Amino acid sequence: MKQSQFNATGLSCSSSVRLEKSIGNNAENMGWRLIISFGFTLPLLYFSIGRLLNWPLPPVFYGNENIPITVFSQFLFVLPVAIVNRSYFINGITAIFHGGSNMDTFVSLGSLTALGYGIFIVFSVGYALGHADTVMLETYSGDIYFESAAMILSLATLGKYLDNRTKRHTSDAITKLIQLRPDRATVIRNGEETEIPVESIVSGDTVVLGPGQSIPVDGTVLSGVTSVDVSAITGESIPVVKQPGDQIWSATINLTGSVTFRADRVGDNSALTRIIRLVEEAAASKVPISRLVDRISTYFVPAVIVIAIATMIVRLLAGATLSSAISSAIAVLVISCPCALGLATPTAIMVGTWKGAQNGVLVKTTEALEILSRIDTVVFDKTGTITAGKPRVTDVISLSRFDHNELLSLAASIEKMSEYPLSCAIKFEAERSGLVTYPVETFRPHPGKGIEVTINGKRYFAGGPLLLYENGIEIDEVVPLVSKLAQEGKTPFTFGCEGKILGIIAVADVIKLGSADAVKQLARMGLDVIMLTGDNMETAEGIGKEAGITHVIPELLPEGKIGEIQKLKGEGRLVAMVGDGINDAPALALADVGIAIGTGTDIAIESADIVLVNNDLRDVITALRLGKYVLKNIKENLFWALVYNMLSIPLVAGIFHTVGGFPLKPLLAVSAMILSSISIVLNALRLSFFRKEM
Repeated sequence: MKQSQFNATGLSCSSSVRLEKSIGNNAENMGWRLIISFGFTLPLLYFSIGRLLNWPLPPVFYGNENIPITVFSQFLFVLPVAIVNRSYFINGITAIFHGGSNMDTFVSLGSLTALGYGIFIVFSVGYALGHADTVMLETYSGDIYFESAAMILSLATLGKYLDNRTKRHTSDAITKLIQLRPDRATVIRNGEETEIPVESIVSGDTVVLGPGQSIPVDGTVLSGVTSVDVSAITGESIPVVKQPGDQIWSATINLTGSVTFRADRVGDNSALTRIIRLVEEAAASKVPISRLVDRISTYFVPAVIVIAIATMIVRLLAGATLSSAISSAIAVLVISCPCALGLATPTAIMVGTWKGAQNGVLVKTTEALEILSRIDTVVFDKTGTITAGKPRVTDVISLSRFDHNELLSLAASIEKMSEYPLSCAIKFEAERSGLVTYPVETFRPHPGKGIEVTINGKRYFAGGPLLLYENGIEIDEVVPLVSKLAQEGKTPFTFGCEGKILGIIAVADVIKLGSADAVKQLARMGLDVIMLTGDNMETAEGIGKEAGITHVIPELLPEGKIGEIQKLKGEGRLVAMVGDGINDAPALALADVGIAIGTGTDIAIESADIVLVNNDLRDVITALRLGKYVLKNIKENLFWALVYNMLSIPLVAGIFHTVGGFPLKPLLAVSAMILSSISIVLNALRLSFFRKEM
């Protein structure tokens, strides 16, 4: 499916605030329209029902002599409702002139007909009173449709309001993130620390961050080790340790240490602004089933007009008066307005999107909701998706007199001057454990094999078994252990000194908490789970085995991942791709549904339809379940809304006039309309009981 992309120029933080204000203003304006609409409609309904059921009303509204007052009072109540909702008339009539129709055409057709006929009644009762025609007076006074017009407009406005609330719910979350962003920050310029406004930070600045401070922009840690509360961005409740080389994000909070970091992404490119862009796209998108409503309108409006005209002709041929025949035709036009149909999709989408955000699933294009319900294959990237994307020490095996901590301390000392990425994992583990390191006297790299250092006058070696063997160290004892660790997807470092083996430390990109559980649940749901990776076969199979994935395809370049997705789609499968890196972006765009990890790269997120904010693969199950629930709810709503219309139109067209003499009066039509709409809203609200499976 075609993926929508973000505007290349980006969205500045000031633009983000304007977007939030715009969404808020639209929702506020719609809220006032809703208040005014129901503020006048509910008294009008009470007035109409009260006259029939003898509810308490001023005496001036009873008696034939007061019918003009009664009718004109209803007109005054409906007038404000029509004025504040005049956009329906403008949009609906414009659509007709352009040769089409939509939901606004439905609303304007029903309400304008009721209003026009009501105004005709106002003049008719005035004429009847002036000519002392009591029969005409009583006949017309029971055929007023002002309450129907008001209810049509009010229910349509309720649907629009709920649609706006979908945008506002997600906008509220962004407002909270913006509030976490500090106003000022300290940067190092010309060798001196200077406090400047956050807006003045440029990419490449060195920012100084103290304990308890909010992080102003996205960047990379240059010095120091700290823990960061990232819950505002990722939803993780446990603070994350950050060390040199790690990425940090704006709107998160530095908890413990003091660090300096390089500003990488500021303004338009920050993680915060990226999420705002996702909100903008999610709020503006429409699901295919929503467009179905507009397609229904295209055929339904002309059909209703034909039925209304036919009703009037048939009633006249059956001997009814012109007034009665016109009244039946008007009833058809009024009752056919699918107010419930207009509520069917926005209520379900509003509740579904809200529940998704509440459970860590950000729906970037709601079109994906329909496809999610039919996915049969889930493809995962490995690094950063199934795994944490950062190497960690997994095994410390001492083969000498050194215990666990002594070996780790010595290993960190040996690796202190190494720039090999996996060496950082050993140094970090020693630092995390509070271990001391020893000063290194000499350092000599052996490219492709390892390193050699001198500590306290002794030569130490770290690397592969070959380096140790070439320097006179017996390796027979370590080869089986090294082979076993490699088969588990780990990278083993062997350590030796003066002809003796000291031990082995294994480093690996470990699978994330919840990855294995997510794979198990997907398999239970009957989905085929596949892992694609650029790693070698041995490492890939080790991670696959640990995660519970049997179908592993290793050593793939980005074009190789595209080929695998194309192959699966060619087999007729509906594929969801889950990834986080730049090399995953093409596959995410090609898959039927792309699901990005929230802490992934910009390109991956922009290529995806769904974003997992919490960086937890168990949220893939949450997204799949949410898609099924929302689509099922929308279909139920549309079904009952259409059934209501299909049953109501024959009734008001006059079926019971011929079989039982029972015409469906305007007030009964309004009651049926209200009950139908209430049932739609209540059905959609059942989605609020959606819960993430733990």
